[in-house]
Parts: sequence; structure tokens; C-alpha cells
Amino acid sequence: MPNKILRWTEPNHRQTIFRLLQRNCKGRSDGVIKQLHCRLVVEGEDGFCFPHWNALLRLYSQGQCPHESFAVFREIRDKGANGDSFTYAFLLKACADAEAADGGMQVHGHTIQLGFESHLYVQTTLVNMYASCSVGCSLYYARQVFDEMSIRSVVTWNALIAGLTKWGEVDAARLLFDEMPERNVVSWTSMIDGYTRRNQLREALLLFRRMLMQCIKPTEITVLTILPAIAGLGALELERQVHASGKKQGFTTDVRVSNALLDAYSKCGSIVDALHVFEEMTEKNLVSYTSMISAFAAHGLAEKALEQFNDMQQKGVKPNDVTFLSVLNACSHGGLLEEGRLFFASMVYGHGIAPGMKHYSCMIDLLGRAGLLEEAEKLILDMPMKANAVVWRTLLGACNVHGNVELGRRVLCRILELEKEYGGDYVLLSNIYSAAGRWDDAWNVRSLLDERRAFKTPGRSFFDEMIS
Repeated sequence: MPNKILRWTEPNHRQTIFRLLQRNCKGRSDGVIKQLHCRLVVEGEDGFCFPHWNALLRLYSQGQCPHESFAVFREIRDKGANGDSFTYAFLLKACADAEAADGGMQVHGHTIQLGFESHLYVQTTLVNMYASCSVGCSLYYARQVFDEMSIRSVVTWNALIAGLTKWGEVDAARLLFDEMPERNVVSWTSMIDGYTRRNQLREALLLFRRMLMQCIKPTEITVLTILPAIAGLGALELERQVHASGKKQGFTTDVRVSNALLDAYSKCGSIVDALHVFEEMTEKNLVSYTSMISAFAAHGLAEKALEQFNDMQQKGVKPNDVTFLSVLNACSHGGLLEEGRLFFASMVYGHGIAPGMKHYSCMIDLLGRAGLLEEAEKLILDMPMKANAVVWRTLLGACNVHGNVELGRRVLCRILELEKEYGGDYVLLSNIYSAAGRWDDAWNVRSLLDERRAFKTPGRSFFDEMIS
């Protein structure tokens, strides 16, 4: 039976459409939103209902196609309506998500014409829009709007801080953070995230501890931002505290948090805790399995990594290129030559995944460890892309281990075509010559190192990092 075409004159239908438009759009496909849009256009002939169009604008601004919001806005203007504060807030949200600074500036002009300069909600979304865009002087305009506001909420402060940290202006964000009259968990999380992204891990941890001392409870997002810092510093005991706290608050039911905990435990050196997190997960996705395989590989448990990969496939989870990279890495570290070859072939021919530079690097390392240096060289030469210095350097390391002088010399020539400044390459070939008793050649390579002023990055221990 064909669907009956209802009109706005039917109250129940109008209420149904409005309820659909008012629903949160998370998880709603853009196809559904466009169907509602079409129904509004077709049935709007019997009368323009502004709240319905505002609700549609909101859906587009929060959906996967925020640029469609501009088309809705044009239709609203064509109907003779200017829009209200919500209209412009939704439009500016769309501009922020699309990083459309030019469109945002036009909307900014409309807000001035309509007298929204002192409207807190609209001005806050303006700050967020400019802070979210990386074009030209966007951050300058964000700060200008912020400074001109007579009244600011904590959301306004957070919007500018988040924008500054997003584009690497962490020091400016910290100055603003310290000036805040009131902070909430979003403020703290934004600053912690900024420090983590900038690799200022100790600052991130210090701020996190300060947040806890002020009795601010972390959210799932806070946990996700601090865990990379914990992992980077190997702060195992702190991670266990965060894990216990998160468990009490129910955060570990979030698969993203569990995946991050698993990865951080592995990087902190505790494969037991990583496996415990994995086994307790009620929901596992591809990232969960890949992280566990990678953890086993990093801890030298190649056989466990392969068992985990097989278990993943039996449960119907399809591997991707990152999963295969973890498996090949496990084979390389475990010296599983034949298994590595089989997985590489399965990736290419069984799953249709084109190997990247890192996959080839793993295979070169695997062949090099097995002493198959000529085969490794042939694989590099047959690669569909030009090998980078890292790939050739992997083979040079194998030449050093197995004392292959002639191949080592050829490989160094390849590396020098790509990079001439790294002193470690010269040192490796010099060592190969020395091990073979070719002292003159070793001396010549060392002299070349000094002549070209190639550098070698000095080693730093974890203790050095902690006290510097």
C-alpha cells in the first residue's frame, strides 16, 4: 500500500516530524536527514514552520555533511526569516566542523547585523568556530571575539583553550588556563591533551595530579588523553591507579578506554596487566585484537601473537594493514621466517591489502635476521615504491650482524643517495670493515664521517629523561 502523503494541517503528523527532527542526530545517517529535509520542502507548501527548519539545521550541523547547513539557511532566508540565536549557533557549529573559516566570517557578519554581539551563546560558538579553523588569522579572530565579550562562560574559555592546544599553541593556552576564574573537567582535559600532543609528558602528568588534588573527577576523555603520557613515561603504578578509578566509575565498559589501557600497560612493560584488561573486555573490536597482538610482539611472545591473530579470525574479525604489521613484527622479533612469509602472502593475496613501507621493512628485518641478505636486497629492489633510508638501514644492520662486507658497502651507497647526514650509517660500515680485518677501509669510512660532519644522536637513558 503506498504511503499516504500527509499535510501540515494534520497535527499528529506535524508532531511526528518535529520529534524526529528534535532527536539527537548521533548515529543518524545523512540519508535519513535528507529524507526529512525533502519532506519539509514538499509539505512546507502549506505553511512555513520556522522551528522545524531550525531543527533540521541543527541535524545537519551535527551530522557528517555540515556544509548542507548553508543550503538550509538559504532556504530559511528565502522564506523571509532572518533566523534566531539558535540558527546562527548551529551554522557556526557547521563551519567549525567543516573548518570553513570564510563561511564562518560571513555568518559572523550576519550576527553583527542582527545585534547578536552581546549574545553569550552566539559569541561562544563564534570563538569555537574561529578556534577550530586553521586558515589564516583564525586564532587571532578567536581571541579578538573572546576579548570583546563582556560576559564569558566556562564554555567560552574552554573553546579558546581547546583551539589553541589543537593548533600547538600550548603555552598561550596555559596562560589562558591559569587566568580562568572557574575551571571544569573539560578545561583540565584540554590542557592535558595539549601537553600530551606536544610530547610534554611530565607536564601532562603534573597537571593531571593537580586536577585530582582539586577533587575534579576525570571523564572517559580525560583518561584517554592522560594514558599516552603515562605510557610514554612508563608510569605503571599511576596507570594502575587510573585503571582502578576508571573501573569504579564504569569507564572500562567503553571499548576505547579499555583499548587505551591495554596499549599503555604494554608500553609500561606489563604484558600481564595488558592481557588482564583484554580478557575482561566485554566488547572487543579490531583495535583491541591488534593492540593485543602488538603487545605480545613487543614483549617477544611471537607464538602468543600468532595465536591471538588466529583467534581473532575465528571470531570473524577481519584484519587490516595495521594488524598485519603487528603480526609481521611478531614474526620478525621471534625469528619465524616461514610464518612471516605466509602472513605476508596472505595479506597481499588473501586479503587484498597492498603492503606499505613498514610491511616491507618488517620482511627485510625478518630475512636479515635469518641471514638471507641477498633475498632481502632483491625484495627491496622489487618493491613497487622507492625504498626509504629506514628500509636500507635495516638491511645494513643485518650486514653488520652477518659480516657481509660487499653488500654492506652497496647498501651504504644507497643510503647516502637518500641521506648523508646520519653518522650511524658510517659507523656501521666501519664496524663491518673492522670485523673483516679491513682496517684501511674502516679508517677511510671514519675519515669520511668527519669530513662530511655527519652527526650521531647521543644516547639518553630513561633516568636522563626523568632528571632533565
